[in-house]
Amino acid sequence: MNKFLFKHIDNSSLIIFRMIFGLLCFLETAGAVVTGWIRRTLIEPDFTFSFIGFEWLQPLPGDWMYVYYIVMSIFGLLIMVGYKYRFSMFMFAVMWTSTYLMQKSSYNNHYYLLSLLSFIMVFLPAHRFASIDVKLNPSLRRISMPNWCKWVFIIQLLIVYTYASAAKFYPDWLDTTVIELLMRNKADISVIGGILQHSFVHHVIAYGGILFDGLIIPLLLFKPTRKYIFFISIFFHLFNSIVFQIGIFPYLSLSFSLFFFEPKTIHSLFLKRKPFYDKNEVSAPKHSSIILACLSTYFIIQMALPLRHHFFKDDVLWTEEGHRLSWRMMLRAKGGRTSYTVIDTKTNNAIRINLDDYLTKKQQRGASNKPDVIWQFAQHLKKKFAQEGQDVKVYVTSYVSVNGKPSKQLIDPEVDLANERWHHFKHHDWILPSK
Repeated sequence: MNKFLFKHIDNSSLIIFRMIFGLLCFLETAGAVVTGWIRRTLIEPDFTFSFIGFEWLQPLPGDWMYVYYIVMSIFGLLIMVGYKYRFSMFMFAVMWTSTYLMQKSSYNNHYYLLSLLSFIMVFLPAHRFASIDVKLNPSLRRISMPNWCKWVFIIQLLIVYTYASAAKFYPDWLDTTVIELLMRNKADISVIGGILQHSFVHHVIAYGGILFDGLIIPLLLFKPTRKYIFFISIFFHLFNSIVFQIGIFPYLSLSFSLFFFEPKTIHSLFLKRKPFYDKNEVSAPKHSSIILACLSTYFIIQMALPLRHHFFKDDVLWTEEGHRLSWRMMLRAKGGRTSYTVIDTKTNNAIRINLDDYLTKKQQRGASNKPDVIWQFAQHLKKKFAQEGQDVKVYVTSYVSVNGKPSKQLIDPEVDLANERWHHFKHHDWILPSK
């Protein structure tokens, strides 16, 4: 194992990836400022739906989240040029992960992936060439890296794409119901909006998505198919960028190709002035066993997390239990009609909650069809009324439709959600059965 993991290879791919990664981090965070995402998601809401257990992570008051994101964007530029690299990378990783955990109204698997990659990059020697750090301290200069620095990306991507492909093997995806619903909202896209409404296109997207996700990594690793699948991936990711408008992530996905092509090819294309390393020496550090243990533990967790929904009762599409952190991407269209009623325990007076008084439109969507968000809002209402000296119960009536099917009742209307506890590893019986 040491001969494989600690064999040294040319580090051109990692150096170029650092530059691209830093630039994309800058564009993502600066773009959040320019497009108004920060105001809509972190400033305008009275409170945010954080990941349960991370309620202590809250947006900074006033307009300070703009400053927060501007600082993050500066760290992105410092990563790109390789200045104080490990510190800059660590700070970006912590700040990005904090904003990811403090709100989930804009939950996205790609945000989660960027968080994972940011922490991985902290431990990689991505600043050992073509960086300000090397210019200031030439002793840092290296033209090689251990083989594990390349394979950590490949294995991470294999996990992401494999689970994404496997999750699509369910009836509503296979009969293109989900794709049809998703494409209805894309009809206004110029030139291709009308094309996206055709049944043939829906089948191409549905089955092409399964094949692409399931085969992209093996075909990139296999030299005879590498170039062909790379050009297919360009089309695939540009399509996602145009149709789904998911920010930097299609371009980040394309940049991973650096780790699949031959080191000599990457070197000749991007870093011709850099000496090419071709000695293939094996140099295992004294702490190699610690590195191996950390990598093994990390990837075991990564492989286990997406499986946890199988241990919950009922369908994850209905309960959402085990949905997050599992690479279940764009698998369902969900809508709901939900009302909240607050009962004063002393007077027994009932108050019907107007969601517009508490939540933004985007937050209301989550509070209408996602059980964990519904539970969190019930807890928020309880605290809000407690501040006014009232002890209350909160009852929810919720009808939800998944993938265009007839609406069914999601939450038991007889259960006081304000006094229910949340269980991370146990099904909640107040979520009514899907069948």
